[in-house]
Amino acid sequence: MKVSDFADLACSGSYVLLDMRSESEYNFSSIPGSLNIPILNDAHRHEVGLTYKQKGKKEAIRKGFELAGPLFSSILDKADKLCGQKPVLLYCWRGGLRSSISSWLLETAGFNVSLLEGGYKAFRNFALSQFSVKRKILVLGGRTGSGKTELLKRMKNQGQFVIDLENIANHRGSAFGALGKGPQPSNEYFENMLAMELLRIPVNEPVWIENESRAIGKLKLPDDLYRQIRFAPLVELNIDIVRRKQNIMKEYGIFPVEELLTCTEKLAKRLGGLRLQNALSALAENDLDAWLDIVLDYYDATYAFGSTQRESTGIFSFSPEIDDTESQIVEKLIKIASRMDSQFQNV
Repeated sequence: MKVSDFADLACSGSYVLLDMRSESEYNFSSIPGSLNIPILNDAHRHEVGLTYKQKGKKEAIRKGFELAGPLFSSILDKADKLCGQKPVLLYCWRGGLRSSISSWLLETAGFNVSLLEGGYKAFRNFALSQFSVKRKILVLGGRTGSGKTELLKRMKNQGQFVIDLENIANHRGSAFGALGKGPQPSNEYFENMLAMELLRIPVNEPVWIENESRAIGKLKLPDDLYRQIRFAPLVELNIDIVRRKQNIMKEYGIFPVEELLTCTEKLAKRLGGLRLQNALSALAENDLDAWLDIVLDYYDATYAFGSTQRESTGIFSFSPEIDDTESQIVEKLIKIASRMDSQFQNV
């Protein structure tokens, strides 16, 4: 099966994706949503590789069968538990011997199997190609604490197409972005997840994305997609400072002071000696208001500078009423989007 058809079926949710590569290959990166049943584990692959170097391809293939054969029964048991009656999408690294053997084994046992031509390598190239596809991107901007992430979630619940970069990256994108989060994925897997999200959205439909820098924690946005985001129309939220501070306190004020201290120290070079010391002292005294004023002053200046790097004609300022609820703000944003078709640019 060609990779474009394979990806469409994978996005449908009607199939079970099986990755037959070794555990280390799978753990580094995979096709999002896939489950791992190694036909050869890491130790086996090492042994087959040594055999290939020492005795050649034919003996390496024999060694592979020797090692994999005793595992066939347990592989089928795992497939029964993971797949049930659902059809299977199956892949290995390059669509070679491992996937051929796995496909034969599962089909012989009665599974409905579709095999990815070119394996994970083909999918990876296909995923990277998605970031150069021209999209109708709408960027939601606003200073720290504007509540952009929550607004985008509400917009998605109301049927808008949204790419939640921070959710995919498992990071909020600032020095404090890892608080309450687990480890971030590898950059390769981040790109794979992002590509799959894009594939679920028709190319001719507007898609909302939060205004982000090129880096989200340790991860880096694909260059082609980042370029589109930078040139896309930006709706800039102007939220009053009181509401912004309330949002920040609600999100970050719940964490222990010790964790806030550690994150604040990451801003040492950017804050400078005096501001850093004042911020740390405020935290030590549990004066979160004073700490927030210092940190927010830095982030507001950083955001203002970033805004100067955009074409002013592509920035649309939006100031909600002070008593607007989040639902009302979302309704207004959706109306703004419906009037902005003429502003989309091809990058």
